[in-house]
Amino acid sequence: MPWIEGLRLALQTIAAHKLRSFFTLLGIIVSVTFLVAVVAIISGMNAYVRDNLAGAIVGTNAFQVRRDPISIGLIDDEDWRTLQRRPIIAPEDVPYIEHALPDAQAIALQSGWPAPMAEVRWRGTTVGDVVVFGVTTPFLLVQDYQVHAGVAITDVDVRERRLVAVLGWDVAEKLFPTPAQAVGQEIRVGRARVEVIGIIAKKGTVLGQSWDGFVMLPFSTFESFYGRRQTTVISVKMARADQVADGMTRAEEAMRIAHRLRPEQPNDFEVDTAAGLISFWESLTRVIFAVIPAVVAIGIVVGGIVIMNIMLMAVRERTREIGIRKSLGARRRDIRRQFLAESVTLATLGGLLGLTAGWSLAQLVRLATPLPAIVTPWSAVLAVTLGAVVGVLFGVYPADRASRLDPITALRQE
Repeated sequence: MPWIEGLRLALQTIAAHKLRSFFTLLGIIVSVTFLVAVVAIISGMNAYVRDNLAGAIVGTNAFQVRRDPISIGLIDDEDWRTLQRRPIIAPEDVPYIEHALPDAQAIALQSGWPAPMAEVRWRGTTVGDVVVFGVTTPFLLVQDYQVHAGVAITDVDVRERRLVAVLGWDVAEKLFPTPAQAVGQEIRVGRARVEVIGIIAKKGTVLGQSWDGFVMLPFSTFESFYGRRQTTVISVKMARADQVADGMTRAEEAMRIAHRLRPEQPNDFEVDTAAGLISFWESLTRVIFAVIPAVVAIGIVVGGIVIMNIMLMAVRERTREIGIRKSLGARRRDIRRQFLAESVTLATLGGLLGLTAGWSLAQLVRLATPLPAIVTPWSAVLAVTLGAVVGVLFGVYPADRASRLDPITALRQE
């Protein structure tokens, strides 16, 4: 019997028992749906974090010179004490970086941790727990901020310690009827009075965290209000992504000169990107990926056992049909091929239905959330392959049993 004929007979049998076929495939459908949807969602989350979190914290094509690394995770007491003994990154370090990186698009200084929180007031309206930080003029370029209204902080503002501020979108929106109306108004940041000179265009949220709830002051003004922070940061933006690694190397050499470190002495600073955060996030998703095969395997095995039982039942129900086929000249391999084709077709159909359901679920997540959940080609191929493999593995025994039936005994079967 040609395989195409076996496929045709298999489709006819499945069409004749639609409900039974559906419940037979339910285990495979659910398992494949879970596999495709979870892989799509996790891949989308990784892409979202990689594309948005790195840009939000460090900036596109940018890196930072810091006192401590950008990282998440446990740190032991000795390492913490070592970090605390490091010198603070100071404004005096900036000229060394500028000299080493004349091709940098922008080099900015910003206040770091701990970032003070303050109440921001305008007339009778108050916004609490607003993050306040100080920056130099190039900071907006490094962080890819766009000015919605007014102007950005200038070198004159920093040099003369002017009492001016630039507001994030959320703060301006809560204080004023429209954000643009904030420009030119005097507000209180804590106990200090400052004039609003600009509003930053809305950046939105990343993983539920808003990036628009801040007050930005000239770096010198900020230090006159709050003093020098423990982790003042130098941010450097390069023109292209492929220039970042070389820029980091040159910045490291410049900082070692600035801190007068001997060749044998380790760095007392970090030159870092957001790769640490992304690496931590991807390590979490790797744990999830490690669990997925076990969960899918359980569902696939259960689904395969159901298929095998249904196929054995089909052999019993169709014993007389098998006897007639053999009496008309069908060989054992023809019967075996017929039932194996039916099993493979049934399981592959389950894989395709699971792939469709997983794709639909991924599209729903994509529409309802900012995650770019995309079904990866390898997960789609794996879904269909799993179905075919299950059909072969769990269909061989029923097909072999059908092929061994004695035609005389089978014809006597009612």
